Amino acid sequence: MSYGKVLFDGRRWFIDCEAQVRTRLKRVFPRVPQGAGEVIQLLASAENSRELEWFLQRYPMSMTAEVASELQRLASEHIQMETSLADLLAGRTVIPPFELAKPAREYQRIAAAQVDIRGGLLLADDLGLGKTVTGICPMAIPANLPAVVVYPAALPNHWPEKLAEFAPNLRVHHINKGQPYPLIKQPTQRKRDLWDTLPDVILVSYHKLRGWADVLGEIVQYAVFEECQQLRNPDSEIYNACRHLASQARLRMGLTATPIYNYGGEFYHVVNVLMPDALGGWDEFLREWCNRDSDSKPRLRDATVFGEYLRREGIMLRRTRREVGRELPELSKIPHEIEYDAKVMERITGDAVALARTIMAANERHRGEKMKAAGDLDVLVRHATGVAKAPYVAEFVRLLLETEQRVLLFGWHRDVYEIWKEKLAEFNPVMYTGSESPTQKQAAKEAFINGDSRVMLISLRAGAGIDGLQHVCSTVVFGELDWSPGVHEQCIGRIHRDGQQDPVMAYFLLSDEGSDPIVSDVLGVKREQIEGVRNPDDDLIQRLDVGENHLRSLAEKYLKDNNVVLPAAAPVSPIRKQLELV
Repeated sequence: MSYGKVLFDGRRWFIDCEAQVRTRLKRVFPRVPQGAGEVIQLLASAENSRELEWFLQRYPMSMTAEVASELQRLASEHIQMETSLADLLAGRTVIPPFELAKPAREYQRIAAAQVDIRGGLLLADDLGLGKTVTGICPMAIPANLPAVVVYPAALPNHWPEKLAEFAPNLRVHHINKGQPYPLIKQPTQRKRDLWDTLPDVILVSYHKLRGWADVLGEIVQYAVFEECQQLRNPDSEIYNACRHLASQARLRMGLTATPIYNYGGEFYHVVNVLMPDALGGWDEFLREWCNRDSDSKPRLRDATVFGEYLRREGIMLRRTRREVGRELPELSKIPHEIEYDAKVMERITGDAVALARTIMAANERHRGEKMKAAGDLDVLVRHATGVAKAPYVAEFVRLLLETEQRVLLFGWHRDVYEIWKEKLAEFNPVMYTGSESPTQKQAAKEAFINGDSRVMLISLRAGAGIDGLQHVCSTVVFGELDWSPGVHEQCIGRIHRDGQQDPVMAYFLLSDEGSDPIVSDVLGVKREQIEGVRNPDDDLIQRLDVGENHLRSLAEKYLKDNNVVLPAAAPVSPIRKQLELV
C-alpha cells in the first residue's frame, strides 16, 4: 500500500501524501510548515533524510529508483556520522597525532578529529583553552592545504605568532590589500611571503575577505573562522563572503567561546556557515527551535535542549576547564557604584526627552522615525553616561594601581578615552582600540607586557583574541558597558586564561543614572540564551525579559525622571476597531 509519493529536486524532499499522514508527518517533523497544503517540503539534510526513511517504513510511499537511492545514501551518511562521532568521544578511535612543533593536547586533537567526521565544527571551548592550536592541527595534514584563516581586523598578529610557534614549516601569506593580487610569486613582485606555488596558509581579515572570497574559494581546502560570532549577522557583505568561502571548503572550523552576543536566533547564522543546512532552512529553524517576541528577535524556546542537540549531532563542541583538567584561579565579578558628573547628564536632558517622546508616541507615528529616535537615544545617553563617569572611573583605577601592577580598562567612546588618558597620564596608558594600526596595537601590547605602561585602554569590541596579557595582569575594569554579556566575557578572557597564576578581579563600574541601570538589567536576559546552549547542565530560570524593548525602557525612565506625561492616545473609532479585527 502506498500513502503518497516522494519527489526530490537535489536539495529538498517533496512529500505528497494523504491528509491523515500529513498530520502525522507534521508531528514528527517540527521543521516543516504547519499550515495547510497538500505537498510538504523538507530540506534534504542527512538528519532529515534519515528521519524520513524511518517514517516511510510506517507509511510507505512511491518514489523513483533514483530518489530511493539518494534517500538511502543520505540516511546512511547520518548513521555513519553518528557512529564515528560516538566512537571518537568514547575513545574507541585512534586520534591522529597532528604533528606540530609543539605537541597539541589530547582534547585539542579530539576536536580536530571531529572536524573531519562532520566536515565542520563550532568549537566553543572555554576562553583560554587553546582553540587556535586546535584550529592549526588539521593544517598538519597536507590534504587540508591551502587553509584560509579569517580573523577580526583587531587581531592582525595573533595567528602569525601562533603559526610561527606551532607550525613554523608552513608557508604563510598575510593578505594586505582588499583587492585580489596573484598569490604565486611573479617576476615583478618582491613580497617575502609569496612562493612559486600557493601558500600553505592564507590569513585574511573579515573585511578584506569581501574582495577575496571568489579567489580564495577556488583554492581553499580548510577554512577557519576566528571569533566566529562575527558570522551572526546575515545581512552583510562580510557574511555572504564567509558563506561562499565556507561552501567551497572541504573542512570548516569556527573558533569562539561566545558564539552569539545577543539572542539565540543568531546561532543559526553562525552554524549555517560552518555546516550548511545542518539546522535546516531559516524558516524550519524558527519553527522547530524559536519563539518570536514582540520586537521580532528570535529566541530559543529551550536553550538547554538546543545545546544538547548541537552536541549530540557533533555540530558544536564545548569543553569547560574542569572537563579538560585545566582550571584557572578564581574569577570575581564585582559591580561597584561610582559617582558621576550630574552636569553632563543635565546637558542632554532636553534632547533625551524629545527622543523619548518620539519613541513612546502613539502607534500611528511612522515606525522608521521611532527606530531612528531609539538609536539616537542610545548613542546620546550611553555617550553622556561614559563621559559623566570618566573622571571617577580614572580615580578608581588610580586606587587600584596602588596595590596592582597593571590594569586593563575597557571603554567605548573616544572622548572618554581622552579623559582617562589625561587623568592617568603618570601610568603611561596605551591604546588598543579600533583607531590604531596593527603596528600600533602590537606596540601597545608589548609596552603593557614589558611594564612600560601600567594601564591599557581597550575598546570593548577590540579585545577578543588578544593573548599574552594574562602573564602580567589580573585586574579588569569596565568603565563603560556593552549591551551584550558575550562582549564582557571576551574582555575578561584576555587575562582569565591559560597562564594566569592569580585570582582575577573584574570590576563593573556603574552609575545610578544614564544608561547603566537599563544596560545592566538587559545583560542578564541575553546571558541565558548563550549559557543554556553552552552549559546544558545549568538549570536556567526564565526571568522577566527587560531586554525586549530596552530602549523603550530607557525612554520611559527619562520621561518619568523628568515628570513628562504623554497625552492620552486618541480613542479608536469603531470602524478602525473592525479593521484591526480583520
